[in-house]
Amino acid sequence: MKLKRIAITGPESTGKSQLAESLARHFNSAWVPEFARQYINELNRPYTYDDILIIARGQMEMESRLTDSISGFLFCDTELIVTKIWCVYKYGQCHPWILDRLDQQQYDLYLLCDIDLPWQPDPQREHPLHRSELFQLYIQELKQRKFPFHIVTGRGSQRLENALEILRKNV
Repeated sequence: MKLKRIAITGPESTGKSQLAESLARHFNSAWVPEFARQYINELNRPYTYDDILIIARGQMEMESRLTDSISGFLFCDTELIVTKIWCVYKYGQCHPWILDRLDQQQYDLYLLCDIDLPWQPDPQREHPLHRSELFQLYIQELKQRKFPFHIVTGRGSQRLENALEILRKNV
């Protein structure tokens, strides 16, 4: 089977990491974890605008390393839409490198995680009151770029089942 790259995207605290890992486990395939979490955990200072570029590059590098060595599915926990929206929302601008690579980004399908999960506090999460606004930015970005996407809803195991159904019908 030719490699199918699936992007798991959406605002913070929407279950992206858990969904990516669960889907990879279900298909006995690989997943790319979120580089930002590891990177920010290791910083001994608040992150900056330039750190988002490092995070974007690190995420793409991790994905690229796996892309060449597997077949089947590759589930990617976040991608460049996440870094673009994060950068613009926080700093009012985005690095040209991210924008250039975003124009070239290709996934077979984007699974946009809905904001129907309760907010989970975490030191790296910043916008509990802006989830609806951020979710609309994701929809707008995906539609504007004509990227193939479906919204994944549901709590607990139902979220995974809904994602599996979307994959059965669309990949």
